[in-house]
Amino acid sequence: MLVSKFRFRQALTGLVVIVALMSGCQAMTGSTAGQNVDDSTITASVKTKLAGAQLSTLTRVEVDTIRGVVSLNGMAETAEQRARVESLTRQVDGVRGVNNNLQIQKKQP
Repeated sequence: MLVSKFRFRQALTGLVVIVALMSGCQAMTGSTAGQNVDDSTITASVKTKLAGAQLSTLTRVEVDTIRGVVSLNGMAETAEQRARVESLTRQVDGVRGVNNNLQIQKKQP
């Protein structure tokens, strides 16, 4: 009986430590491992969608996702391109919002 109580306490202590570590990781980054994976998937999907649209400014657009909100940073050649990039981004599954920080800069000859 004494050995069983010891093992139970040991297992319970281990479980408490694991839970504490997992919640500590979330507190440090503000997001869980699942959220990080989802955000990475959304970022990759947005980049793929933009590449498929063959926008000439693609290499000048940075895509970052935090908790489903996509931030677009960089340059677009026209207001129409800027709006098109945002529209394509909103079409991606999992996107909860878009911060379109793209600046308009005409292509120089």
